[in-house]
Amino acid sequence: MHNQFIGKKGEQLAAEYYQKKGFTIIATNWRFSRFEIDLIASLQEKIYFVEVKTRTNTLYGYPEESVTRAKFQKLQQAAIAYLQQNPQWQLVQYDVLSILLLKNNEPEFFLLEDFFC
Repeated sequence: MHNQFIGKKGEQLAAEYYQKKGFTIIATNWRFSRFEIDLIASLQEKIYFVEVKTRTNTLYGYPEESVTRAKFQKLQQAAIAYLQQNPQWQLVQYDVLSILLLKNNEPEFFLLEDFFC
């Protein structure tokens, strides 16, 4: 599969995953200037900034293992930019949702909640 297609598929599956858990999806693939957030969701009074990592094999490790300190810092910077535009949010959480799409299998989800790197 093409990497861009895999990423889009992962973001779609992530939105469905969060919706099934009762979240409201605020945005997918949110962009502003040089910032990007894969998924922004809310539940009750909290906003969630989600980094979605999707892979079709584990040859180079599991998807969540590719979230580096630098990648997490970019997510935080993007979240700050979003919150400057939407200051009503007081409670913030960062999640990493790992999705493994193995051939002939259902997608496997692994959620790292309240992630901090």
